[in-house]
Amino acid sequence: MIEEKETIEFEEEKQIPKAKSRKGSFRDIIDGSVLTRQNVVKQLPFILFLTFLGILYIGNRYHAEKVIRKTTEMEQEMRDLRSEYITTAAELMYKSKQSQILRMSNEYNLGLEESFEPPKKIVIEDLDDY
Repeated sequence: MIEEKETIEFEEEKQIPKAKSRKGSFRDIIDGSVLTRQNVVKQLPFILFLTFLGILYIGNRYHAEKVIRKTTEMEQEMRDLRSEYITTAAELMYKSKQSQILRMSNEYNLGLEESFEPPKKIVIEDLDDY
């Protein structure tokens, strides 16, 4: 009798690496390995789209602030010009009074005199002759 030896082979158990308890640890974020994960790569177009929208939003905000500053400056300039217009119109009304014109005429020796006769109306009766 031949003794048969039984060979028992032990299969080595493949050691499955333990899943990290934290999916996005601080170290993964710092070394950039979080960006190479399949989920992140899959969502990359959406992330780029959100980045584009953020940049667009910031640019729009700067543009709006610039427009508001310009509008404020224009309103201030309009107030200043309106004040100047009112002052100039008041001066013109004062200087165009009959008494002021007569005083300035005498002051500059223009030789103008005030007329005391009312103006006369010229009436042409027949226009066919001309």
